[in-house]
Order: sequence, then C-alpha cells, then structure tokens
Amino acid sequence: MNVRRSAAVLAATVAAFGTAAPAMAASPSPSPSLPSGLYGSSDPTYDGVWRQSLALIALYRVHAEPARAAVDWLAGQQCESGAFPAFRANPAKACDAKLMVDTNSTAAAAQALSAVGGHGTAVTKAVTWLKSVQNKDGGWGYTPGGASDANSTSVVIGALKASGDDPAKALKGGRSPFDALLKLSLPCADGGAFAYQPDKKGKLTANADATAAAVVGALGQGMVSVKAGDKKNAACIDAARPTPEDAAANGSAYLAKAVAKDGHLTSALPGSENQPDYGNTADAVVALAVQGGPAAAREPLAWLEHNSAKWAEQNGPAAYAQLILAAEAGGADPGDFGGTDLVKQLTATGPAPVTASQDDSGTSVWWMVGAGLAAGAGIGFLLSNRNKRKQP
Repeated sequence: MNVRRSAAVLAATVAAFGTAAPAMAASPSPSPSLPSGLYGSSDPTYDGVWRQSLALIALYRVHAEPARAAVDWLAGQQCESGAFPAFRANPAKACDAKLMVDTNSTAAAAQALSAVGGHGTAVTKAVTWLKSVQNKDGGWGYTPGGASDANSTSVVIGALKASGDDPAKALKGGRSPFDALLKLSLPCADGGAFAYQPDKKGKLTANADATAAAVVGALGQGMVSVKAGDKKNAACIDAARPTPEDAAANGSAYLAKAVAKDGHLTSALPGSENQPDYGNTADAVVALAVQGGPAAAREPLAWLEHNSAKWAEQNGPAAYAQLILAAEAGGADPGDFGGTDLVKQLTATGPAPVTASQDDSGTSVWWMVGAGLAAGAGIGFLLSNRNKRKQP
C-alpha cells in the first residue's frame, strides 16, 4: 500500500544505470500541460498510474465517486497486453518494447478499476498479465523477470483479491504468493520483520516498508479489501512451520515495536539526518489495524493526525490518498483528520468528482453522500524517494 511504490522502485531501478528520478512537488491545481483527468500537477513520468490508482481507491473507501475523466484516464493507460506502465504519455500510440511496464502499476490499477466498477475486461486482462509474469517462487518483482520482493508480491495479492481470484491458488511451479512472502520473513532473532528482497549474497534485512506491505499481503488483503483485524500484536513467535498468518503476526509485532518510542517510523536516507517517515508510518497504521484492529494502530495514527498535514500538502494526491486509507483502517475520520478534510484536499487535486446532480441514474445513497461532501472542492505524489533497503 505504499503511496509512492511505483515511483520509488523505478527510481531505484534507474539509479542502477546512473539515472536519477526527478523530485516532484505538488501544486494546488493540475497543470494545463497535463491530462485533465489526472490527479496532481507534478510530473507523472514515474508515478502517474500509481498515484491515480491510489486516489481512486481512497475515494472508493470513503464512498465518494470520482469524476469519469479520472477513471477514463487510468483505463486509457493500459496496454493491449493488459499491463500498465508508470505513465503512458500518448495513449493513442500502441505500447512497444521501449515502454516499461511493471507489476506495481498494473496491480494498483487493477485494484482501482475493480473498485470503481464497469471495467471487468480491463481488470481481467491486467490480472492475466500479472499471472503470466509470476516468478517460479510464487512472487513478483517490480519488473517482469525481476527477483521477487515483498512489496510487489503484496500489491499483486491485492489485485488478485480485488478481481475475485484466490491468491492462494495463483500458483507457479507449485508455489503461491504466500510461499514467496514466507521466504522473505525473518526469524524472531532478527525481529520477525520482512525483507524487501535478498541481497546479492542471499541475506535478508528487516525493512519497515516491506513489512507493512507484507503484513497486509500475507493476510490476503489489499487496498480495496483491507479491513480491521481482531488479533493482538503479541510478541514475535517462531513457529516450526510458520503460516502466512504467523509471519503477518510477527511482522505486525515488529512494526508495533518500531513505532512505540516516537509514534512513527524513521527514514534513514544516505547523506541526510534521520527524519520521520510519514508514508511508511501510514503504511504501518494500515498493517497494524489489519492485524490487531484500530486499537493496535492508535499511537502512530494519532501522530499522523498531528504531524502529517504539511507533508501531504507538499506531496499531493497520493499522500492524501494514503492518509485516507490509514485513517479509514484505523477508525479515524478522513473528513476531519487533525483538522484537515483529506477527502476535500484529495479531490481538489483532480477533476471535480461526481455529484448527485451530475449523475442521478441509480447512484447509491452512500455514493451521493460521499460525493456531496466532496462537491465544491473545486477543480483542481509523491516521490518520497525512500530507499527500501535502508529502512529501519
């Protein structure tokens, strides 16, 4: 559920070739040079599909129907193969081998289009493509053929769940996505966390971002389906034959310990001082709530309520979407999150949402209520550039 996963992973990928991903800042309204249906005004090259998907999913979670232009923009990014790139500048032009497609953008888009409805064919094509690039260990890497990682595998589990598929039955070489996640879980002696992926020597290193994603994935949930759990975040326990639920419980215990001191996770980036990691803290809130219910996420959620407004304003739609998902999972009010109406702020970064007067053909009461709250917001991601391998 990482707000900038698609962008950050791509940034890490291109960094290997000496190319740095540009930093992007949000502004109050979309730039005239960008597609009218796109949320945010920053360069969408590395995160357009990702941030659009999160925005649509967040609005779905609070029963607010997005503008058709926003949904159409996302649907138009899909390639004929079923895959999605991070951004497709010219949707009228067929995708070719030069256009990089990835599992994160595809899985997030599949979840978003499943949530808004009416795009069953597109969702099926996306999931079919994802299954075609599944690794023999049962997991997925960011790009087809890349080594499986916890984040990519978890977001694909969410796509499978949203499409109606059983992730446990998505097998490659007899292995499921849950088998891949179990391979990335650390024993209690190393904290019980999940690693992003093994290093070149096969060593696993605890990673907070990967752990937050994997807790949700190991429990078979995703951004659309996430719901609060009722299991306490007990101390880490090494089982002789751990199940995905065991690994999720241990990962949750790791996160609970990581946020206990300051109420948030900390980002450790090369060449800079340690600082609060807002995005990963929001991810941790969702993971803790999915495992142990809202009470388990109370402290980091409260910290976000008091401290995340400026971060979200600077980073735009995906940041607002991520906070909405954290608030909704943790039992807070996205409409009054530390004094900020997250739904209003999110909708203000994109095309005006649907209201009852715009579409009265069978619109449900909940859609109407959510859209009414967002109406008047006006017309209006986030590259937190976190290095997964250097998370605490």
